[in-house]
Parts: sequence; structure tokens; C-alpha cells
Amino acid sequence: MLFSQLLIPTLKESPAEAEVISHKLLMRAGFIRKLTSGVYSYLPLGLMALRKIERIVREEMNAAGAQEVLLPMVQPADLWAESGRLKKYGPELLRFRDRHDRESCLGPTHEEVITDLVRNNIHSYRGLPVNLYQIQTKFRDEIRPRFGLMRGREFIMKDAYSFDASSDAADRSYEAMKYAYHRIFTRCGLRFRAVEADTGTIGGNFSHEFMVLAETGEDTIVICRSCSYAANLEKAACAAPAPASDEMQPAAKVETPGKRKVEAVCEFLGIEPSRLLKTLIYRADGQPVAVLVRGDHEVQPVKLKNALKASEVELATDEECFAATGTPTGYLGPLGLKIPVIADQAVLGMRNFVTGGGEKNFHLTNVNLGRDFTPGQVADLRMVTPGDRCPLCGGELELTRGIEVGHIFKLGIAYSEALNARFLDAEGEMRPFIMGCYGIGVSRVLAAAIEQNHDQDGIVFPLPLAPFKVIVVNLGFADEAVGQAARSLYQALRESGIETLLDDRDERPGSKFKDADLLGIPFRVTVGKRFASGGLVEIRERASGKITELALAEAVERLARLTATD
Repeated sequence: MLFSQLLIPTLKESPAEAEVISHKLLMRAGFIRKLTSGVYSYLPLGLMALRKIERIVREEMNAAGAQEVLLPMVQPADLWAESGRLKKYGPELLRFRDRHDRESCLGPTHEEVITDLVRNNIHSYRGLPVNLYQIQTKFRDEIRPRFGLMRGREFIMKDAYSFDASSDAADRSYEAMKYAYHRIFTRCGLRFRAVEADTGTIGGNFSHEFMVLAETGEDTIVICRSCSYAANLEKAACAAPAPASDEMQPAAKVETPGKRKVEAVCEFLGIEPSRLLKTLIYRADGQPVAVLVRGDHEVQPVKLKNALKASEVELATDEECFAATGTPTGYLGPLGLKIPVIADQAVLGMRNFVTGGGEKNFHLTNVNLGRDFTPGQVADLRMVTPGDRCPLCGGELELTRGIEVGHIFKLGIAYSEALNARFLDAEGEMRPFIMGCYGIGVSRVLAAAIEQNHDQDGIVFPLPLAPFKVIVVNLGFADEAVGQAARSLYQALRESGIETLLDDRDERPGSKFKDADLLGIPFRVTVGKRFASGGLVEIRERASGKITELALAEAVERLARLTATD
């Protein structure tokens, strides 16, 4: 393609609304343009990069045995009511009524539609297993769209759904998709980790998120320095502490006037926060529950919700705490409570600790689990912190940043039961399909690739995702021989199957070089003064900045080797 004939409206400055680097660079490089809040048009270069991602996704999904379909974006609300998600999904589900007053919605996901398709077309175990996928536009009415393609309202997604006759077969389908996702993101040239994750609003009982590692990522993930363990903060676990073995000391009530905060109590009593037990009151599905964690730890709400098997949990207000316990916040303790009590597993490693005294201006010292109180339930409830030990190998855990680009779920029978999707098994019994769900944010992969691969001059595309692999910069407007050499090299590269852009504009060399860097094309070939004086062209690698000079006749063979991918 010729630069002069392509729509590449580059910008010198980033739009004021652009906050993250991918948004800034996609706008500046002319890949996207905003239509309205959270909705973007893809210009030629942006669409080329998207198609690269889609091709890799298709090839790996097909290799894993999945079959491509295309499902309607407009979905009848009746299906969502049947699954129970019409109200549960919330305002992100954009609803509307047609001229016949039938309620519909724009699909943010397609579990209901695909389950309806399968229940009406597969009736026997002989038609299983089956895995159906699509690459399609989704719409979620985000309350505050931001970060360009990272969190828009309209986006491009690959979603796949597996249907199996048994749990073992469903596990095999899940592992096949997990392997395919590793292949996809490896082929995209991205640094990533598969992390254990909570299933969220999709449902199911097991899932992994695929995170592109980037300092600018909006998600915090926990990884082990010594093994492959990785999880997001909502799911991350750490090794349970050894049981306390110190000799128990007699409990005592001490006056702590006005000392309500952890820091104030610890300073007043001369102890570390790890020796203080916090008692927090939460509302779980509207009912109060006391949650116990060490003074230097924080409750992870999703872990708490899962441990309590609650639909939602929320920290109680001061007024609600007093109504439930008769004690003002800051002096709450676990002794004598009439409401359910759940403790984090780290409490098992505490001995002779301090708690609230259940009375204003008082705390208790040398309190011990088992002797003085016993919680009704113990579970992993806390937020993992750097330096905690890995639950698998005992190695040190660290927190890093990532961008979620894929998520896979073991759905089980949640949707097939709700939608009465059943098949006849080998024994003649009707059973619900066992399902899995597998998503990739295709447009988000593009943004994440830029978040991970950029410098002060612009995008640094991984070779497999670049809209062009080579840009030939023609500096020969004053020298016909140079111009002809640039055009012949461009033609030879194209005939060799190398995707090449020829910058044929009558612009200053500096402007052309800046645009080449901004666009992130992996290899820049300059045909200019060195060719005029010595027959040499210059190849510059975008990622490393390495420059190689060689004869024009050698350039095509060298670039063919440099640009070879799977």
C-alpha cells in the first residue's frame, strides 16, 4: 500500500480525553476515531491489526476443534428472563422495545442464545462434544467508559461455548481451550500469565483470566516467584499459617480512651498490628455477620461473599454495627456476639492477641482462639500482600499489574438447567448439558499489546500484530534513481509476500521517520543518500533500534528472514 493513498490521519498531540498510553497512541497513529462515548470507528490500520488478531484466534480455535458461528447481537429479553439474568445483570444490559412492544437487549454476552440454539438442535449424546465460537460486536452500557478500547461500551469479542455429556469431558474441553489460549497469546507475541479468577456475573465454579503483563494494567495480579502459580486479587490465596503454639496468657481488660483505629490502639499498647484482631461487621444479603482479620490484613469482599455463599456483601455503617452488636465501632470484639462470626485463616496463627473489649474505650489483651471464643467458620478471607507465601510451593508471592484479555469458565449446568437444555444420554436418561464459556476481547488485545509494547516515540508492535511488517521510506524526490529503487524494493517485498507500506509522500525525512515510529511498524527501510552514494539501504528494527546497512539486492532476502512468523 502507498502511504499517500491510505487514510492515516496522524496527530502530533494526544487528545485531552485520552488517559492511557494505548488510547493516546491509537488516536495519534490514526488507528481509531471516537464516534461517541465508549464507541470507536476503526480506520484502515486499526482494522488491519484487528484482522491479524482475529486470524490467529480463528486458526487456534479451529485447531482445537471449535466451529465458528455468528449469533444475533439483538437478543429477546424472554431468554434472559428464562435464565434469571434479566434483572441480575444490571444496567450494563441495554434494553429496548420494538414496534410490537417486545422487549429486547443488545448482547453483552451470548450464553442464553447459544444454549437456546443447542437445546433446539442437539438432542443426543451422539452429537457431543461440541464447541461453538463467534467473533462479533458486543455492547455493554458501561457507566463510565474510559481508556479507549480498554473499557468501551461497544467492543469486538471472541466468545466460545462448549457442551459436553460428562464432567470429565467438560474438563477436557476446558483444558483444550486453556491450551488454545496459551497458543493464541504466544503467537500474538505478548507476555502474559493465566491466573485463577472469580467467575463473577457469568457464573460457574472455576475460571482463569489471561492477563497481559503491563505496568499500566488496571488489574493487580498475584504471581509466585518460584512456580507457575498466579491469581487475581479476588481469588489469590496464600499458604495457611502454622498453628499458634505459644503459652496462653491470662486475658485482661485495659482502658484505651478514644483509641478506635488500629494504628492508635497499637501505638497506645505498644504492639504490632499483626497482634491485633479486627472485628468488622458486614451485611451479607442484608444480614449482619462479624468478620475477623488480623490488624495488618484487609478483607477481600469477593472471598467473603464466596465463603458465605452470599449474593452480595457490604461493609456495615456505624449505625448498623451498633444496632447489630450494641458496641460502637472501634471497640468491637468477637466475645459475646449474637451474630454469626467468620474468621480469616490467618487468625489460626495468632496467640495472646488484642481485640475490642465490646465496650466503649476498652480493649482486651491476651485473647486466644478456642479458650475465649470460637468462630462459627474459618476461611481464606483476606487480601494477599507482597511477601506472603505461595499456597503451592511456599515461594514468595509478588503483586504485579496486568490487563485482562481473555477469560475461560467452567459453567457446569447453570445455564442448561435454567434453560432446560437437555440431551438423551447413553442409558436413555435426560441430562443437562455441561457447559464451558471462553472469551477473548479482540479489540482489547490490540490496546493491551500497545500498553505492553511502546516507547516515547510511539507504538512498538509485536511482529504478528503489526498492520504492515515493513515500511519503505522513499527519500528520493530530488533523485529519480533513489525513488525508483524505493519503488522497486517495495514491489519486490510485496511479491515475496511481505506486507509492506511505501511512504511515498513529499515530506521532510524527519516527519517520515517520526510517523514510521509512531505507527510501530517493525522494520523501516530507508532508501536515500546512502543508496545514491554507495548503493546501500538502511534497515532499522523498531523494537531495538538496531540499524543494518546492506545492498539493495540483499534487502528482500534479509527482510524475509526477519519478518518470518509461524
